[in-house]
Amino acid sequence: MPASHRHPALARLAERPWWLLLAAIAITIAVYAPGLSGGWLFDDYPNIVDNPGVQPHDADLGTLVRAALSSPSSEFKRPLASLSFAANYLAAGLDPYWMKLTNLVIHLLNGVAACVLAYALLRRFRERMAAGFAALIAGAWLLLPINLTGVLYVVQRMESMANLFVLVGLIGYVHARCRLQGAPVDGKGAWRYHLLCLASLVIPTGIGLLAKETAVMLPLYAALIEWIAFGFRDSEGRFDRKIGALFLLVLVLPLIVGVAWLLPGLLRPSTWATRDFTLTTRLLSEARIVTEYIGWTIVPSPEALSFYHDDFVPSSGWLHPWTTLAGLLVLAALFALALWWRHRRPLAALGILLFLGCHLLTGTILPLELVYEHRNYFASFGLLLALVPLLAAPRTDDQAPFGRSGPLPMALPRHVALGMLMLFWIAQTATSAYAWGDPLRLAAELADRAPASPRAQYELGRTYIIYSRYNPDSPFTALAYEPLERAMRLPESSILPEQALIFMNARMGLPLKTAWWDSMVAKLRAQKPGVQDESSLGALTSCQREMACDLPKERMVEVFQAALAHPSPNARLLATYSDYAWNVLGDHALGMRMIDAAVKAAPEEPAYRITQTRMLAALGRTEAARQAYRQLQRLNIGGRLDKDLAALHYLDVQPL
Repeated sequence: MPASHRHPALARLAERPWWLLLAAIAITIAVYAPGLSGGWLFDDYPNIVDNPGVQPHDADLGTLVRAALSSPSSEFKRPLASLSFAANYLAAGLDPYWMKLTNLVIHLLNGVAACVLAYALLRRFRERMAAGFAALIAGAWLLLPINLTGVLYVVQRMESMANLFVLVGLIGYVHARCRLQGAPVDGKGAWRYHLLCLASLVIPTGIGLLAKETAVMLPLYAALIEWIAFGFRDSEGRFDRKIGALFLLVLVLPLIVGVAWLLPGLLRPSTWATRDFTLTTRLLSEARIVTEYIGWTIVPSPEALSFYHDDFVPSSGWLHPWTTLAGLLVLAALFALALWWRHRRPLAALGILLFLGCHLLTGTILPLELVYEHRNYFASFGLLLALVPLLAAPRTDDQAPFGRSGPLPMALPRHVALGMLMLFWIAQTATSAYAWGDPLRLAAELADRAPASPRAQYELGRTYIIYSRYNPDSPFTALAYEPLERAMRLPESSILPEQALIFMNARMGLPLKTAWWDSMVAKLRAQKPGVQDESSLGALTSCQREMACDLPKERMVEVFQAALAHPSPNARLLATYSDYAWNVLGDHALGMRMIDAAVKAAPEEPAYRITQTRMLAALGRTEAARQAYRQLQRLNIGGRLDKDLAALHYLDVQPL
């Protein structure tokens, strides 16, 4: 397109696009800087703050292996992310500032990778302003409000690290395919680029999986890019059998194996026992949620990006609520639009498909929580890939991503709309980052955004407790009761609010209300305990074991019995009751039975076997203790249990 036909601002953008990316990076740093001084939140505690595995005192092999395998978030342990937390701890201790700064650096690297990928795709579609549009897409992505939790929510480094490897893999794949299709290459050259295609999908996926399971989506994203941008064709326009075989190997076969492995468990009712939804109602609910994610990404309100979404009411039918059917129709329409645009506006079609494809893992059959903003970390790139070039395009008919269906009218209104969106995103992200910079300010902000969220109200009350320093005369003490009791009464709340109220009053020597205990017991009887319930019981047990709380033993036993009344209790719950029985009740027989059950429920978890060995030794059951010790030795992968095994030497339980 001749420069004389361009809008002057677009012409300058085409000439100096990388300055735009550098400006976006600088603005991103400035916007996020106030939030780096904030504290920990939600899943940061089990994964980092309360996880001694990622708080090593040295960097020997055994310690690093222990750190790598310490995450409670997943059966796959996410070792790369855990090792990065351990590295942060070795460098600066348990200081959230440096961990958040590390997250910001990873986010910026993701932004650069997003720019390179967008540029490669735009060049593939012969967009003459590819560099400028790519910088706009990456800059917008860096500043999107919905991506804030990938930076300031420390534990979601798991997501951003995995995403970085996904982007790197896609860059390598697109580069190799462009070389294969761009011009005829000899057999040796073609083999080299086919190998690069394979390596770009396998190696980044494997490394990314060490950070988070979402990296497994890389082959699917590559398949969508292949379909839209390359058509599974070679340089002569024929079907490329090697590319077809590649996706059969890295996508189709693993998908079949994965579904076959997961499906039997997903069909068991016990899989969904701790959730307030079933497989069917989850699928119906996600139709609403994924549709709402589009609005949350492009024009979010503060109430939408409330972080806590446990107040979401699952769909119970196609019309309950009616937005369920509406969401399904919207998603179907988006998919149909992508098919229609495949040849007319291929870049927009690809962006839509990447957005939809991203949610196939977390928005379908897996029994995960229904809503999380960070699930859009890659999906938002897809939306921007579709939206930004359409808004930024000049009014012309010779741009391949936009052409074949005629020129795009109203260039000035589109450019103004894009500018306003950018300013809106910057302002929204800056406002939220400022709130994240102070724990009390953030707790109050999130509680205000989500008044019906039990977690948001609980977090506000918990923050007041922390600020009170357990001083009955502190003004924060009186403020804690209202949000905690409000959270306690909200539907589907866990026992966290009751635990916090009991814990606070017990620590300060204040009366414990009967209603708090009754509510806790009723909730545990009504539904199988979840992770938060188990954490609550663990906190009360620790407080009483350390003699910081004087709790009525009969009520604690009642609480545990209610929690254990459900089939197949979790190993963590069994181990907690074992701790309480042994150390508080002094009932060693009960404590032994519970820890044995915990080991049986989770035989690969060393912590339970260590406790079992200690208890057996204390009871004088030397041979059984030695057997437990041998089992521990088998779990000592990479020397991760060397220190624990050494600590058991004085018990004289080593095998003879």
